[in-house]
Amino acid sequence: MNAITPAPSLLDAAGVDPQRAQSILAEALRGADDGELFVERSESESLVFDDGRLKSAAYDTTEGFGLRVVAGETAGYAHASEVSEAAIRRAADAASLAKRGYAGTMAEGPRRTNARLYGDDDVVARPSFGEKAALLQEIDAWARGRDPRVVQVSASISGERRVIEIVRADGALLRDIRPLARVNISVTVERDGRRETGSSGEGGRAHFETWIRPERWQAQVDEALRQALVNLDAVACPAGEMDVVLGPGWNGVLLHEAVGHGLEGDFNRKGSSAFSGRIGDRVAATGVTVIDDGTIPERRGSLTIDDEGTPTERTVLIEDGILVGYMHDRMSARLMGLAATGNGRRQSYAHMPMPRMTNTAMLGGSASQAEMIASTKRGLYCANFGGGQVDITNGKFVFQCTEAYLIEDGKVTHPVKGATLIGDGPTALTRVSMVGNDFAFDPGIGVCGKSGQGVPVGVGQPSLKIGGLTVGGTAV
Repeated sequence: MNAITPAPSLLDAAGVDPQRAQSILAEALRGADDGELFVERSESESLVFDDGRLKSAAYDTTEGFGLRVVAGETAGYAHASEVSEAAIRRAADAASLAKRGYAGTMAEGPRRTNARLYGDDDVVARPSFGEKAALLQEIDAWARGRDPRVVQVSASISGERRVIEIVRADGALLRDIRPLARVNISVTVERDGRRETGSSGEGGRAHFETWIRPERWQAQVDEALRQALVNLDAVACPAGEMDVVLGPGWNGVLLHEAVGHGLEGDFNRKGSSAFSGRIGDRVAATGVTVIDDGTIPERRGSLTIDDEGTPTERTVLIEDGILVGYMHDRMSARLMGLAATGNGRRQSYAHMPMPRMTNTAMLGGSASQAEMIASTKRGLYCANFGGGQVDITNGKFVFQCTEAYLIEDGKVTHPVKGATLIGDGPTALTRVSMVGNDFAFDPGIGVCGKSGQGVPVGVGQPSLKIGGLTVGGTAV
C-alpha cells in the first residue's frame, strides 16, 4: 500500500489535526529510542444459531488510540477510547515517564512499502444482518437433514473491518485496512445413547461472500458430520511411545505452539527460549524448513504492515534443519542489533505491540502420507488437533487429538478417542523422519494467545512422520 495516509485520516474524522498530534508525539519522544501513536477504528458483528434458534446477535464499533514511548528496555504506554487532542496530550505526558533520566537516539522509522493487501470495501455491511441470520437458519436445517442421527447443530458467523493508522515522530502516517470473516459449524450425533460432536470452520481476510457460498458452508457441514460419525465408532486410545503421523494443515498448530513461540524475538533476547543463542545450530531434522509469512493475500495472519508500521515479509526461521532467524518487533530487533521482520503485533489500541507470529508453516517435502503410514508398524495417525498446552522455556507440550486412528502393520485401523500427544518441540523437530508432499494451510480459524493478548494467525504444514512421541490414552 502507499504508506502516506490519504485524507481524511482517522484523526481528521475524530476532529484532531494530524499535524498537532504529530507535534505532541514528537515532544513526548524527545530523547527516547522509539515510539508511535497508534489509532484504530473497528466495526465487528457476530451471530450464533444454536439449538434451532438465533441465540445471539451482536454488533460493535470501537475506536481509540495508544501512545508508546520506548527508552532502552522500558516502554511507557497510555491509551484511551476517546480520540481527541486533549486525550492524546494527557497520554503523552503519562507515557513520557518511561524516559525520565534517559537520553537516547530515535531509531530510524520503518521502511516504506507500495503493497496493499486489502481494499477499502466494508466487509461487514453485506450481506445484511437479516440475510446472515436467515443463512444460519438454512445451515441448521440442511445439517439436520443430512443424517437422522444429528441431534444438535450450532452455527456462527463473525466478521470485522479494522482500520489502523500509525503516526511517527518523523511525520509519517501509515495506514492499513484489515477485513476478517469466519464461519463455524458444529454437529452433534447420537447413537444408542452415545453422543459425539464434530466441528469445522473456515475464514480469512476477505468478504463474507467468499465463505458463505452454498458449496463452502455445505462442505463444512459435511466435514463436521463426518468427524462426529467417526467419533461414534472410536475406541479408547492405548498409551505408550510410538511413531506418529500428523495430517496436513491445521495440525501445524503444534508447530506454532511448541516451536513458533520459542522463535519470537523477545523470548530469545531474554534467554528464556529453548532456541536462545542457537543461530546456526542444527535444531531439526534434515528437510525441515519453517517460515513465517505475513504477505499471503487473504490468509488470516496476513497484514500489509504490522502494528508498528513495518511491512510484513517472508521470514525463514529454520532452513533444512538449521536455525537461521527469529521473529522481531522493533524493540527486540533494536536491542539485538537486527532488523525488524514485520512481526510487531497487538490485540488492539489498548495493548502494546510485541513479537508475534503471522502465518507460520513448515514447508513441504517429497514423501506421501500413504508412504508414511505404510512404513509404520505401530503408531497413531492424528488427523485433527484440539487444544493444547506448551511451556515456552523448554517447548514441552500436551495436545489433544480430536480425530485420530491406530496404525497397525502399515495400515490405518480403528478410530480412537482420548488420545494426547506429549513431548517437546525441540526434540520433536529432530525426530521428523518424513516430510509430506501435501502442504496445506489451516482453514482460517486460528487465534494465538500471548501475555493476555489474542491475535488472528495462520498455521500450515504437510503430513509429517515423527518418531518416538509419547501418546497418552484412556485404554485400561
